[in-house]
Parts: sequence; structure tokens; C-alpha cells
Amino acid sequence: MAEKFYITTPIYYVNARPHIGHAYTTIVCDAIARRQRMLGKDTFFLTGTDEHGVHVERAAIAAGVPAQQWADEVSAAFRRLWDRLGLTYDKFIRTTDEEHKRGVQEMFRRLRDRGFIYKGQYTGQYCVFDELYVDSAGPGAPCPECGRPTETVSEENYYFKLSAFEDQLLRHYQQNPQFIRPESRRNEVMSFVRSGLRDLSISRSTFKWGVPVPDDPGHVIYVWLDALSNYCTALGFGSPHKADQERFAKYWPADVHMIGKEIVRFHCVYWPAFLMAAGLELPGSIIAHGWLLFEQSKMSKSRGNIVRAETIVDTLGADALRYFLLREIVFGQDGSFSFDALVQRYNSDLANDLGNLASRTLTMIGRYFSGGVPAAASQARTEADDNIAATARHAIGEFNRWFADFQFSRALEAAWSLVSAVNRYIVENQPWVLDEKGDEASRARLATVLYTSAEALRIVTALLHPVLPEATRRMWAQIGLNDIQRVGPQDLAWGQLQPGTQTGKVEPVFPRADKSAVERMQTMEEQGRGSSQEKSLATAAGSSGATAQPSASQPGNTTPSNKSTAATDGKISIDDFAKVELRVGQVKVAEKVQNADKLLRLEVDIGTEVRQVVAGIAEAYTPESLLGRKVVIVANLAPRKLRGLESNGMIVAASVGEQGRPVLCGFLEDVPVGARLK
Repeated sequence: MAEKFYITTPIYYVNARPHIGHAYTTIVCDAIARRQRMLGKDTFFLTGTDEHGVHVERAAIAAGVPAQQWADEVSAAFRRLWDRLGLTYDKFIRTTDEEHKRGVQEMFRRLRDRGFIYKGQYTGQYCVFDELYVDSAGPGAPCPECGRPTETVSEENYYFKLSAFEDQLLRHYQQNPQFIRPESRRNEVMSFVRSGLRDLSISRSTFKWGVPVPDDPGHVIYVWLDALSNYCTALGFGSPHKADQERFAKYWPADVHMIGKEIVRFHCVYWPAFLMAAGLELPGSIIAHGWLLFEQSKMSKSRGNIVRAETIVDTLGADALRYFLLREIVFGQDGSFSFDALVQRYNSDLANDLGNLASRTLTMIGRYFSGGVPAAASQARTEADDNIAATARHAIGEFNRWFADFQFSRALEAAWSLVSAVNRYIVENQPWVLDEKGDEASRARLATVLYTSAEALRIVTALLHPVLPEATRRMWAQIGLNDIQRVGPQDLAWGQLQPGTQTGKVEPVFPRADKSAVERMQTMEEQGRGSSQEKSLATAAGSSGATAQPSASQPGNTTPSNKSTAATDGKISIDDFAKVELRVGQVKVAEKVQNADKLLRLEVDIGTEVRQVVAGIAEAYTPESLLGRKVVIVANLAPRKLRGLESNGMIVAASVGEQGRPVLCGFLEDVPVGARLK
């Protein structure tokens, strides 16, 4: 029976459509899964979407659609992208699946029946965006994870006895140093646990969008207990069906949970404690990678700095994105993305190095040997040929070692050492000159050089398949070989390319990208952010790439109208008015802008995110008077900078008196944060 391997991505929150930050994690897992299959392991690769919680509920309200419809639309966007990228996941789980809900309730029952759950009252701070309870924080204190203002929550909850697992967790970390990787994250987690663990609230009773607590439907299960359980429920945990139970027994525990560094605490403290309490085995490794940065900050809808994977796929293909992410970024550390760097890496490594090696090697075999791989002549061998064989063996060993250690950039460096060596070998041995000579010795030497080059190409193609699946499949066929997915470690030994193998039609695998590729991708991003579909997703998520402008009372800021559809008397149509998105916001932070008498910097919660808004109301309102006040914000205007601060909204105010003193719009009745004005 084949050895099993189970790998998971985090399940992605459906607050906004996917971008290449999400794609990074999933592509890494796909590359690992592909390699494990090539190694002969029975591999199960899981991904999916996390669809419950107050954040999703508010996003749906903001979009004016039911929560389930919102979750369906965004989850489908993730799945469409994963399929377009050719990702080989075995299951895509959704936390709104009935099988998942059943499994989560079974997990809750186990924890309760084993004495690790009790009922209590919670009053404290809660971060809606990270679904995180924040200890030792006052009202409005920033979340330690995302920095957004927390909300004060007071409600009846069920509690999990997290404090009972402090010693067990520390002992497990110490006895299993590979459990949390890299070491910096392990040290961070151990420090957190040593500081003392408090019991964790694991239910909510102030909203309904979640999995009901068994026997107490007035509560829904805390979104992180719900979400983390997906790693078990996807395999059949909690199912009454025998086939599901057998699948769970076969694949659990997970060998690798791949996560982003911002969710380390949930996965490395809460999750193992839940599993210990439920009597289930712990995963082998939890690996936290860094962030993918664009414009020097983490990609985020609220910052408007996301990059869509579709833009890159349309321009350069999925393999270009895969290669850049695994080669350019040192895994475990933050990495920077730019279109310039992407195109430079694509042209240098893929088009020039690998693409050129494949094209000229196979073209010369076609030209000089009618497309049949020639046999190397023993009498024509030189030290240069032996050096290529030795370089190949070394590259195989190094690639395997670094890839197994999740150091993908180093693994690809090892593979490229072979690519570079063979390209130099071809230049130094000049097959075209050998062909021109035409004598028997030169012909034997030509055959040896081209066999050596083709065999090295075969090996590097097999090594790179998990990273460049589509390109290597095409290269494999051009070499004249079948089904690269069946290639295992035993097939990498030098000399297995059979002489006489008929090569296929040679076509460019990586056409060189010209300078306009960067411009095209930048334009596509701008158009994508402006599309109606993107706007509907981004607006409801509260984090559009085109978000807002400063306060209406700031000179020069007026609500724009569409002149092409305006009536001749200055009136606008109902369609034009519908384009203006007005939302209820609550001021969380207010402070004066340095060296600006009229400006205040505000942080306004609009239900789905906290926006920074620069408003010209300082002469009418003190910062203290605005804290907690509900205001109206125009939420779908382009951002604008004032005094070096980016303003992502327009506060609606009336202009009163001869001096135009601003008076903020408000409400006589209580209106929920994030509600849309109609």
C-alpha cells in the first residue's frame, strides 16, 4: 500500500474575491502535492472557503444580498480561479456544506462530552475582521493582528478550557520541533503560550450566520472552531457513512497544514488544543509562510493594492506566476511582487535559459538527426560530458533536499545550475560546427553532445514538473516521451533517455515577453478594478480598489455626475444616482492633521472594514466630539491624498450659513453600521 500524504491550504475567507496572495499559498501546496504524487504517495490535497461569521454577514448586508448568496458568489470565484490555474486539489470544502456542519457539531459534542466546554458570560473586545477575541484591551483598542479597532462584545458564550492545555502544548512543541515551521514562528508561539492561556469563548449568540451549537440553537459555534474543523470534516469526520469514516482513518492526521503567518495562533495553539481535547492525533507540521507584498505592503482590498492572478495568466500563463512565486520569494519570509520583476524573471530564466535550452537542443536533433535522439558514442566522450552527468546528479540531490525542506527558491536554484551548465556546454562544444565538419569523428562527437544535452533536458524537465506543470508537459512531449506525471525518482538516473526516441514538433514554450507586457498587465488591473463584477464584490467587501475621496466639505470635492446621461435641466437619472454608494459608518478614531487647520483624520467603521477618511470639518467639530458618532460616508469614490494622507471616503455634510459651516448628516433612529442608504 502506498504511503499517504495529506496537505491543506487555509480555507479562504469570503469577504472579497481572490488575488495572488491567496494564489501563492495554494500554488505552493499544489506544487508539493504534485511532487508527492510523483514520489508515489497516495496524496490528498484540500482547499476551500470559510463562509461563516459576522464579517461575512456584514459583507452580505452591505451588498444587499442574503449571506448564503454572497458566500456562493465569492466561493465560486475562488474555485473558478483555482481551476483556471490548473490546481490539482482533491476536495474543495465550503463551511456551508451540510457535511461540514455535521462534522463541526460532532467536534463540539466531543469537546463538551469530554468535559472541556462550559457556559459563561463574555464581556470584552472582539476583532470582527480576524474573528479574534482580544485580551487585556480597552474599548476601541486595536487588534494585535490587523491593527483595526476592536468592538466591545457582551454576550453569553460557551467556553473551551484552553488553559488546561498549556503544559501539553509546550511539551508537544519541545518534543516535535518540526511541528511549527519556521523556527521564528515556533518561538513566537511558545512565547505566547508561556505567557499564560485563558479559556476561549467558542460560541456567539449575537448573530446567526454560523453552525448552530448542538442542543442550543441560540448560539452559533465560534468561526475558528468551525473553520479549523474543516481539515477533519473534509475527510469524513462526524459522518455516519462507512466510506467517509474509512477515508478519515486513512488520511488523518494531516502531514502539512500550510498557512499565512497572520493565523499562526489559531492553528498552532487553538487547533492542537481542540484536537487534544477531542482525542484526535495532531498534524505533522504547520508551516507559516510570509506575506506577498505589493507597493511595500500586504495585499489588501482596503489598500487597493491587490493584483489579480487572472491578469498574469492572460499575459504570461499560469506557469510564469507559479515560477515567479516559488523562485523569487524565499519561503517563510515576506516577498515583494511587481510586474517588472515578474517579466524580468520570466524572460531571464524561462524564455532565455530553459526555453532556449529546450528549443535549440530539440531543433538541432531534428535538423541533424531527423528528429531521432542520437546515441552517445563511447569513443567520442570527453570530460565535459561526464561533468554534465555529474552536475545532473548533484542538481537532483540538491533539488530533492531543498524541496523536501520547503526551500523552493533554493531547489529551483539547484535545477537552474543544470540548465546553465548545459547551455554553456552547448556553446562550448558548438554542435553546428561539428555538423559542418561532416567527418566521422565530428559526427560521433555531435551525437554525443546532443544526447548529453537531451538527457539533461529530460532530467530538468522532470524535476521542474511540480512547479511548471503545463510547460514541462509540453516539453516532455517535444522530447518524445509520454505522461510526465508517472515519472518517479527511479526515472531520474542518468542515461535513461533511449536513443532513437522520436522528438515531437518543436514549439516555443516560453515566448519572450516584450516591454509592453508590463503596461498591458497594469492596464488590465486598472480595467479589472473598474469592472462591474469587481465593483460589486469589492464594494460589498468594503474594500474596493477605487474606494473614496475626502469629505464633501473639503474645497473642490463634489459628488461627480455622469454628464452623458444627465438631463439637460441639470437633473440626473435614477441610474446615475444608484451609482453613488452611501453607507452608515461609525467614527472610531479622530485626530487633527498636523499643519492643517481644517482637516481631521478619521477612522470610520463601515461594517465590513475601517476606512481612513480625511475630512475638512476641524473648524466645526473637535476630535473628541466625533468618537462613536454615526455618519454617512460615500464609499465608492477613488482615493485621494491630502497632506500626504490617503483619504478613502467622503463624509456627507450640509453647508450652513454664509461661511459654509459643515453640519454632519445623522439619524434620529438607531441604524446599524454598514447599512446602505437608499
